[in-house]
Amino acid sequence: MNFGFVRVAAAVPALKVANCEYNTGEIIKICKEAERQRVQFVVFPELAVTAYSCGDLFLQKSLQDGAIKGLERILTETESLDCVIIIGMPLVVNNRMYNCGVAMKSGKLLGAVPKSFIPNYSEFYERRWFCSGLDKRNETINLLGNSIPFGTDVLFEAENMGGLCFGMEICEDLWVPAPPSSEQAVNGAVLLFNLSASNELVGKHEYRESMINMQSAKCAAAYVYSSSGPHESTTDLVFGGHALISEYGSLLAQSRRFSFEEQLIAGDVDIERLINERLKNSGFTHAATGRSFRKASFDIKELDTDKLLRKTDPHPFVPSNPEARNVRCEEIFSIQTSGLMKRLRHTGLDKCVIGISGGLDSTLALLVIAKAYDSLGLDRRNIHAVTMPGFGTSSNTLGNSLELMRLMEVTTCQIDIREACLKHFEDIGHDAGIYDVTYENVQARERTQILMDKANKLGGLVIGTGDLSELALGWCTYNGDHMSMYAVNTGVPKTLVRYLVQWAADHVFAEETRKVLLSILDTPISPELLPTDEAGEIAQKTEDIVGPYELHDFFLYHMVRYGAAPSKILFLARQAFGGKYGEDIIDKWLKAFLRRFFSQQFKRSCLPDGPKVGSISLSPRGDWRMPSDADARGWLADLEK
Repeated sequence: MNFGFVRVAAAVPALKVANCEYNTGEIIKICKEAERQRVQFVVFPELAVTAYSCGDLFLQKSLQDGAIKGLERILTETESLDCVIIIGMPLVVNNRMYNCGVAMKSGKLLGAVPKSFIPNYSEFYERRWFCSGLDKRNETINLLGNSIPFGTDVLFEAENMGGLCFGMEICEDLWVPAPPSSEQAVNGAVLLFNLSASNELVGKHEYRESMINMQSAKCAAAYVYSSSGPHESTTDLVFGGHALISEYGSLLAQSRRFSFEEQLIAGDVDIERLINERLKNSGFTHAATGRSFRKASFDIKELDTDKLLRKTDPHPFVPSNPEARNVRCEEIFSIQTSGLMKRLRHTGLDKCVIGISGGLDSTLALLVIAKAYDSLGLDRRNIHAVTMPGFGTSSNTLGNSLELMRLMEVTTCQIDIREACLKHFEDIGHDAGIYDVTYENVQARERTQILMDKANKLGGLVIGTGDLSELALGWCTYNGDHMSMYAVNTGVPKTLVRYLVQWAADHVFAEETRKVLLSILDTPISPELLPTDEAGEIAQKTEDIVGPYELHDFFLYHMVRYGAAPSKILFLARQAFGGKYGEDIIDKWLKAFLRRFFSQQFKRSCLPDGPKVGSISLSPRGDWRMPSDADARGWLADLEK
């Protein structure tokens, strides 16, 4: 299966100005290399058959005929290839010359699209030779004995791949306020190709890259851009051979500029992801367009590969670049803090109650509360932090809890819940020696009862500590730690919680506080509801029970963010974690994730308020509206398939 991936490429061939025979040979050579690399679509620069910098030679019959002969040769010598080839060349139609992109496959012409916007300023003087194709609609031309669609209203559709559609524009078309590719995207094109000849100026490549990334993001598309290289004439300009592949705002591949060697950059773009984005984006679902488009159809072989030409990030919630990660952490911390500040201002309350376990989540929540109080000018003594040791509390976590509360200068309270839980076991007739779900949840609910009642007594808010990953798995006790009056971590996945605490230790708090935060970071993740081992250490480790959080966060991201099928998630996880987890391990925990995600929706349906901080939220009032009795069997069946 190809899981919706399509392999595209941008080529920068060697060329000789006005030597169509030589240029044609270089194009054919790269096309065959693209086929060897299983490329399905390859785009060449603007006017690649002739070269862009021919000047008044474009008006010469010899060059015009040479371009047509070159096209004929390309068709003949690529007849056995499966990839779609898009080349730039001049075409004379009804005594007017157009700068065109011509698409072909397996020796057959698919159609030609003329350039819409002809630059005629500064170093550009194209109107001397070329006409705009803006008025070219619903036309066909005869090219090498083939009647093909010609105009700016032509899109190209692979009927055998669920309507995979592409459009093309040429150089200047992208630089105008309303690029043709925007309308092409609204009308179904998920692949956008640009044949360009963009000269190099100081800083221009950065602007060009940002513009391509932005257009691919705005259009929820893959944008494949190829520009003429340094073999063009340097009479007055230098061309760098800048080629880029961008998917939904992210750069997948980029050429080396100023290289005199031919280049072919390739990347695998996720068409299913792009379509999912469009299904959710009202700009596509309700878009109105004043133009209609014709679609030239073709068939294409599906991509067959076990290894993608793109990086699959194992930690999609966490930037891999340390500088970017620090910026992200600072912003998330600010969102959490701002959300709590607004709630405190609105309620007029100046007291908060929070349970501190010595784990990552409650630590992050306390740091957020402290920062919010500092920003509001409130006394931290009005933060009432309660640590409630139970049957599974280790001396290490209890010590970290007490030390953290002391250093944060909050009001500290320690309440041992064991006696109350034993009395409750007696009241409901539960054997305290049976370590089942009742044994665990009694403790969680006892702690929540203490926090809620203390908040009522003080006239304050209970601040929740549970994170996004726990909500996805339902790894929380219903009406226990599941409940609060405002939940500051509800939008933060577990893999990111760790980095937020690390960032706070490194950049926000003093050295003494940093030491205890580092100790907390070194503590295994655990609800500490089962008794400790003989050495008094944590015996109950969460990831031994539910699986590695880094896997679950990966599953969550691709399922909720992009609507990916389980079989595709499994394929991507194998790409991302192949060197760390075996296929059977990934498969096991993905099945567990699906079962838990579906069965635990009822907990998410009644979540307390809390801020969304990233692209995913499971709030029933916001991003995620799912019935509590949805059936997971279809998703599990896809995984088995």
